[in-house]
Amino acid sequence: MDALTLPGTLDSLPAIRNYVSAMGEKAGLDRKVLYRLKLAVDEIATNIVTHGYEDAGQTGDIVISSRLQPAALTIQLEDTSLEYNPLGLEKPANLDKPISERPIGGLGVFLAVRGVDEFSYEHVNGRNLHTFTVKIPSSQPQSS
Repeated sequence: MDALTLPGTLDSLPAIRNYVSAMGEKAGLDRKVLYRLKLAVDEIATNIVTHGYEDAGQTGDIVISSRLQPAALTIQLEDTSLEYNPLGLEKPANLDKPISERPIGGLGVFLAVRGVDEFSYEHVNGRNLHTFTVKIPSSQPQSS
């Protein structure tokens, strides 16, 4: 599937989800693996839109692309919003306490990047590159 360029707005999030779903189905991903991948991509895309573009008073696009290999599916989000490295977040404190006693924020990103087999972030030439990879067990069929 080719790259898809969308405006960096909340209205683009359903198209991003649909893209990930289509690629996950093409890869033959298990429902749970696909759910975690969609959740991870959605969390980062939402942060790009709300914090990187809207809260910063900026506009721009999000480019979503994929690479399907026999052993893995990789999804990449690329944007020109504010530089933000989700890997720089520390593990949220007090995870063992009830939700009502925890500080707000950071948990979604923390869970998202840990919900995929590999996550990487780079800031190159003014562009943020968020890369999500999930493994495809050899017993799962590949669609052509």
